[in-house]
Amino acid sequence: REGFFSDGFCAAGPVCNRTWDGWLCWDDTEAGFTTEQHCPEYFQDFDPSEMVTKICSDNGHWFLHPESNRTWTNYTRCNEHTKEGRMTAMNLFYLALIGHGLSLTALFISLGIFFHFKSLSCQRITLHKNLFFSFVLNSVITIISLTAVANNQELVQRNPTSCKVFQFVHLYLFGCNYFWMLCEGIYLHTLIVVAVFAEKQHLMWYYLLGWGFPLIPASIHAIARSYYYNDNCWISSNTSLLYIIHGPICAALLVNLFFLLNIVRVLITKLKVTHQAESSLYMKAVRATLILVPLLGIQYVLLPYKPAGRASSEIYDYIMNILMHYQVRIRSCLIWTLYKSASLFDYVFIYILPICCCRHSSLLQADKTLDPDCYRPVLPCLSKTAECRYLFIFYLMLSGVSLLILQLIV
Repeated sequence: REGFFSDGFCAAGPVCNRTWDGWLCWDDTEAGFTTEQHCPEYFQDFDPSEMVTKICSDNGHWFLHPESNRTWTNYTRCNEHTKEGRMTAMNLFYLALIGHGLSLTALFISLGIFFHFKSLSCQRITLHKNLFFSFVLNSVITIISLTAVANNQELVQRNPTSCKVFQFVHLYLFGCNYFWMLCEGIYLHTLIVVAVFAEKQHLMWYYLLGWGFPLIPASIHAIARSYYYNDNCWISSNTSLLYIIHGPICAALLVNLFFLLNIVRVLITKLKVTHQAESSLYMKAVRATLILVPLLGIQYVLLPYKPAGRASSEIYDYIMNILMHYQVRIRSCLIWTLYKSASLFDYVFIYILPICCCRHSSLLQADKTLDPDCYRPVLPCLSKTAECRYLFIFYLMLSGVSLLILQLIV
């Protein structure tokens, strides 16, 4: 028709009338133009990031498909990559299960050793036990969530209250992980930078921060979710209410990032006043500190935005998935390397291949205030630094092999 748009704007030529194609509503469009909008979200096999197009012909009529001779909208791009997207989703699903399974194995062995050797009883080991225990709980509930909730559409459709309670616990334990990382950062920063070795710290404050504080954002999120975005099982991530959970976590990561940078600053400062042998140790500490960035979750601060492209987004998902689900297996080894290199924490820290403990008598003689209970040798000492590198490379290779196997299976 010759005429006006719905907003009163006069078109110079014919205009295609606004229409409803059965899935989407299309506004008035000037003849000779192609209009587009995002694919609808209510179809599971549609990608909302892709575009739907509809052509307004030069005669002012919507494009007719040559075979059916009926008005046609181009939805082909919506599920063009559905098969690849499903394969990627399944790969990430199994990669997460494998990662959490391996992490649980490492964590149970490490906790068993911590509790078995009574000589490892001190404040630092207590913090490590709580950190590891938070990882155990988070891994267990994540595996249950992936297998029993996210993979169970019938349960999600029924939307029982227990499902929402489960999601509340999941988000609470997710927060506990990062706040126990913050506790480790506070403790490490206090010992290295503040250097109050003579007095023991009050662990009650660490318990309140690690186990107590995450209840606050989790509870606020649950209340807000029930009023403003009460979707089934609260599994949707398309809501800004999740910032209630992610905001404090980001703050904890930023504080940890500050601690790491400040520790590096202190260690570099010590380089100027120490002889060459100790300088080499401090340089190792700097390298180990930087390696701790992905293992303390700070990659979410350094890489906050997900790429928009399909290929780059897929690569991003794989990298972040590996960092999230495989980091526990190498975390203890790399943290041990940091402590050992800094010459301030030369005490037992457990990792799986191999498990060992050693002490430098010169350090104990130089600093009588350190707790000797954390230095009793359990097994012969091996070269931690080199083996940690090999272990790190091994798990990267393991992740790659896992991806290859999944590509062949799925």
